[in-house]
Amino acid sequence: MERPYQLILDNVSRFIDLTKLEQQKYISLLTTVKVKRKAFLMQAGEIAKYEYFITKGCLKVYTLDEDGAPHISMFAVEDYWTGDLASFITKEPSRYFIKATEDSELLGVSRVNYDLLFQEIPKFERFYRMLYQRSLINYIRRSNHGISLTAEERYIEFKKKYPEIVNRITQKDLAGYIGITPEFMSKIISKVNRM
Repeated sequence: MERPYQLILDNVSRFIDLTKLEQQKYISLLTTVKVKRKAFLMQAGEIAKYEYFITKGCLKVYTLDEDGAPHISMFAVEDYWTGDLASFITKEPSRYFIKATEDSELLGVSRVNYDLLFQEIPKFERFYRMLYQRSLINYIRRSNHGISLTAEERYIEFKKKYPEIVNRITQKDLAGYIGITPEFMSKIISKVNRM
């Protein structure tokens, strides 16, 4: 089996067991998408038509404030899911931009195929429920850290939790995620590296 499909099947198998026939059906419902570095997968104002699984590369999900400054909500690398779930489910325009920071390859599940998946392989409802629960828990933790931790503590936490990402993103993007200026980010990195 091709590597991208094996990656997504391994991800799914953490939550549910699929027969060979179910695996084949699932794979048949996926769309392969390639995104060049610095290209957009999705832009604010668009309606999310897919939920994506990353098989190669790195993407950032962000909004822009009224001054045009980016506020990065997440980075997604191999074995991560990304998209705008609210827009995907409600069919309302997204507030998010999703941009590749590296050449990236993804597998997408369209809304039509998402619904078909639940009809034909009902155990996927359990898979997505568990996926969304984990996503919600991570969102709540990130929100709490934004309130309760200093910028330095948020950086240390990020390095500890996402060691596979920290060296793949720019200092400017990391600052956008932590919620500080790139200049302050540079000072924090220098300080932490001296510890």
